[in-house]
Amino acid sequence: MSRPFYVRNYLQWCGLIFLLSPATGGAADLFPGAAASYLISTNHSESWSHQPERRLPPASLTKIMTVLLAVEHSQPQDAVTIGPDAATETGSRLGLRVGEQFRVVDLLAASLLQSANDACHALADHIAGNESNFVALMNRRAKELGLADTRFSNACGHDHPNHYSSARDLARLAESILAHPFLAELVSRVEATISTLDGRHTFRLVNRNELVGRYQGVAGVKTGYTPKAGKCLIALARRNGAQVMVVLLNAPDRWWTAVDMLDSAFAAVRSPRTAAP
Repeated sequence: MSRPFYVRNYLQWCGLIFLLSPATGGAADLFPGAAASYLISTNHSESWSHQPERRLPPASLTKIMTVLLAVEHSQPQDAVTIGPDAATETGSRLGLRVGEQFRVVDLLAASLLQSANDACHALADHIAGNESNFVALMNRRAKELGLADTRFSNACGHDHPNHYSSARDLARLAESILAHPFLAELVSRVEATISTLDGRHTFRLVNRNELVGRYQGVAGVKTGYTPKAGKCLIALARRNGAQVMVVLLNAPDRWWTAVDMLDSAFAAVRSPRTAAP
């Protein structure tokens, strides 16, 4: 990141803090640059949105569903054996080898923090036998959660015409994993270390969410990027009893767009105002 986090956004400099709502005139102009955005505050009321139901590629935000299913269909200490399909995954990966074994909880960490496609695919194979079967579970679970603008075609988030979600759906999905305390703690870590069950190989994981450990109160959740999806982010932050979640899809300046949105939301909690009609 190129500028220090103590820099306040221009709304605060001007003293024009107010809680944004979908009806606020010109709200989209205040936080430009994302194809879709969604912000919800402590009481789950929608504070600001821009095309929240637009269907877009979610990149590695997809892994939130994979992790949710892994938690629902396995135990954290279960052993997972890396198969050939997982070991040959492309994109972001740790370089896991065929035959290596890991605990489920360690592959969850690799999927959420490092966004490792090989770890993610290994979880899918472990739960459903292969990725194709797992994708069917993903779409079934999405329907159960009421994610009307979501469809999956793979477990990790690779671009595909039939692989999409919306900012609003992804917020709901993120809330589903945050309901599991150990996952909520996991996504808030700056880094972690995992090892194979035999202890021969160790991997240091670094959280790709650059807000974690740098922006006050940020506690996750997930980043994503592909050439088609662009830069994506789900950021959760808590301060003084207030909680705000921001979802950004295809946001070239995702870190500072998120910072501006979070700053404004927390300022509104301190000094609530309404926009002029």
